[in-house]
Amino acid sequence: MAGAKSHDYHILPPDPYPILSAFSALIMAAGALMYMHAAAFGGWVFFAGLGCVLACMAGWWGKVIREAKAGDHTPVVGLHLRYGMILFIASEVMFFVGWFWAWFDFSLFPSTIDAVGGVWPPKGIEVVDPFAFPLLNTLILLCSGTTVTWAHHALLHGDRKGLIQGLWCTILLGLLFSSIQAYEYAHAPFAFKGLNYGAAFFMATGFHGFHVLVGTIFLIVNLVRAYKGDFTPKQHFGFEAAAWYWHFVDIVWLFLFVTIYVWGGWGATIHAG
Repeated sequence: MAGAKSHDYHILPPDPYPILSAFSALIMAAGALMYMHAAAFGGWVFFAGLGCVLACMAGWWGKVIREAKAGDHTPVVGLHLRYGMILFIASEVMFFVGWFWAWFDFSLFPSTIDAVGGVWPPKGIEVVDPFAFPLLNTLILLCSGTTVTWAHHALLHGDRKGLIQGLWCTILLGLLFSSIQAYEYAHAPFAFKGLNYGAAFFMATGFHGFHVLVGTIFLIVNLVRAYKGDFTPKQHFGFEAAAWYWHFVDIVWLFLFVTIYVWGGWGATIHAG
């Protein structure tokens, strides 16, 4: 019959969200640059762009959820969504490779940097005790990896109560991690600026903290959807994507803990505060 669908792909109709998202990101980036250069209204432009980006995200992803409920996410479409998430996580891996690269460049070749006195950590600097709050946060994230896996297995077995409980536990652990890291930053014995050690430390761990916040929001959205009964044992890509992202965040933290907190501060004076 003419016009009948003869394939498993979902052909999307024309949509304004891609171009709206692009211009929103442009406004946000322009506002950030204006703010960093102390231009008038830079902060307002940035937050206006950020609001537009968040609105586009909510609208666009809401349409994806409606498509899933309508049955448009066939096995082929679902497979391609998974490929997309895998590639996104791969790009995030390379993002963190850049920060690790900077850290190892500073630490393995300190003799080329006059500002650190030819040693790493730099002379006279006090470092964060890796076996205090950083170790506690490591245990918290490892526990959160088990709770999100619990939620996943509960979903696969049709246990909606277990899914919700596992998500609640993971979200609370994520918020606890962020709170402890905020306290650690507030009492850090070194500043962000003026020293390569502080800049590399805060950029690497700070971006990871940002990813934890994003992952926590991701899980909160999934919790709301779980209460609404959106997920089934056979169709739950939104939850899978959040779980993959959370495990990625866990793994990155393990590398940060070992390389930056333990190995990167080896031999320096540990801050007593």
